[in-house]
Amino acid sequence: MSKRMRQVLNARSRRTAGAPSGGPPAGWRADEPLPVGGVTLPNRIVQAPLAGIGNWAFRRQSRRFGAGLCVSEMVASQGIVRDNRKTLSMLRVVEGESPVAIQLLGAEPEAMAASAKAAVEAGADIVDVNMGCPVPKVCKTGAGSALLDDPDAAARLVDAMVAAVDVPVTVKMRRGSTPATSRPVEMARRLESAGAAALCVHPRAAAEEYEGAADHAITAEVAAAVGVPVIASGDVGSAEDVARVLAIEGVEAVAIGRAALGYPWLYRELVSGVASPRPARAEMVAELRRFAADAAEALGSARAVGYLRKFYPWYLAGYDVPHEVAQAMLREPTVEGALSRLVEGWALAPAA
Repeated sequence: MSKRMRQVLNARSRRTAGAPSGGPPAGWRADEPLPVGGVTLPNRIVQAPLAGIGNWAFRRQSRRFGAGLCVSEMVASQGIVRDNRKTLSMLRVVEGESPVAIQLLGAEPEAMAASAKAAVEAGADIVDVNMGCPVPKVCKTGAGSALLDDPDAAARLVDAMVAAVDVPVTVKMRRGSTPATSRPVEMARRLESAGAAALCVHPRAAAEEYEGAADHAITAEVAAAVGVPVIASGDVGSAEDVARVLAIEGVEAVAIGRAALGYPWLYRELVSGVASPRPARAEMVAELRRFAADAAEALGSARAVGYLRKFYPWYLAGYDVPHEVAQAMLREPTVEGALSRLVEGWALAPAA
């Protein structure tokens, strides 16, 4: 588990049961609609794209808890144009998750344009372009954050996609490849000129991955330079964070990533601006069961086992689950077996 995710879980563990606290911060606007091209989001809280996480089961849950826009995990354009069965399955959009964006990964304008068409045919309301992935095997193909080093290529990519589809095309970008070579304002202006309907800005460089703090002064520079909505990404996990970032002129929404993993209730809190108590044990277990059922349908029973093993520690943070029970859940060969271990392990413990 990453250092940043451990920090998220430690903070979550300190959350107590009880009544909601106070009202929203002054000037609260996270619950206001936001036009993005021809699509109007019901609010300004966006479920961030997360590789290996953002299938339709996860997105539909995020939308059910209030996210104004759900974004898929990155989908490789080359897999789409080559009719790869697993890749094509990642385009599936189901009832209850709209508005939804499908995020595409690639470096070739023709393949990305064809993939954008496929995403729209699958049900995407918005098509997003990944210009933030720092993984070397992605960057060596010229995709992901490698596009930040070539504004001309990035602009050609967006231009081709905008010409191919009638839905908004947005871009998720970092500040640059390295702090020294970053030109986020120049890149943002090029992408806007190419037709991007919104920009999601993560102010760390690709070389920094997720180290240090997200410097939203960089996000502010980008927001001041363009006329399209800017969505701020990075280190936003509370109503106070949302209020602080949305106070930046030109920043119109925030993207929520790790903070909501295993805690979809956070979306309700961030839309309303009111801090919520930790859900009761029965509510948490019921939601985990519902999510697990959707994950099994989305991935198949066998793949869902490994997928959900990532989620169990995230859901259980802050609850009095005996260590041996949590470990047994991770060893169970079936999802139902893992959930039964949880219920049985809590059977004699007082409710929380």
